[in-house]
Amino acid sequence: MILAAGMGTRLGEMTASRPKALIEWKGVTLLERVVRRLIDHGFNEVVINVHHFAEMIMEFVASHQQFGIRIEFSHEKDELLDTGGGIAHASWFFGEEPFLVHNVDIHSDIDLRSLYRAHLERGSIATLAVKERVTTRSLLMNREGHLKGWRDNRTGETILMDEPERSLVPIAFSAIYVLNPEIIALFPAERRFPIMPFFLELAKTRDIQLYRHDRDEWTDMGKLESYG
Repeated sequence: MILAAGMGTRLGEMTASRPKALIEWKGVTLLERVVRRLIDHGFNEVVINVHHFAEMIMEFVASHQQFGIRIEFSHEKDELLDTGGGIAHASWFFGEEPFLVHNVDIHSDIDLRSLYRAHLERGSIATLAVKERVTTRSLLMNREGHLKGWRDNRTGETILMDEPERSLVPIAFSAIYVLNPEIIALFPAERRFPIMPFFLELAKTRDIQLYRHDRDEWTDMGKLESYG
């Protein structure tokens, strides 16, 4: 699944007349970059959630003959459902196999096959890609690579599970992850909700694995500074 429904407010005037997904970087739209990365790593069925300038995104994909793969759309017509709600709204698309979720505004050369294999091998309900980098909010990871907390590095606000903070490693979330479809039944009842608070609550009772890709390139293309 590609998360592409956001308003792109961090990009200011760049998204006043087009969706963030169709912003070009080095002559290629963010959406095409992610789709082609997925194809290169063996994915051939993709659902894209849309809201802001939804028709433009759908027309763009149609103009590229769906890039030669199956591409469906989950249209959040009435309201933006945030990351978690967006996944829940697209649950009709997912089968019985684990599925990958990728934000449209993330550019990275992470090996998606390796991430997916690691998820299968470790048997966690969710595997989140993480990277050592400067960030305003950190996930906290134990020695076994499990999610055990969260910290706002600006305010010091911290959420911990069952281990002391001194034993945990701060690490940045890469907005790329693999989920088992059974996780959808555990989603909150709210129609609209963000995924990270849900992960933190779930980590109290289930193992959520963190997959480090420290050596890989990673850029948040959802902010103006990335286009300098």
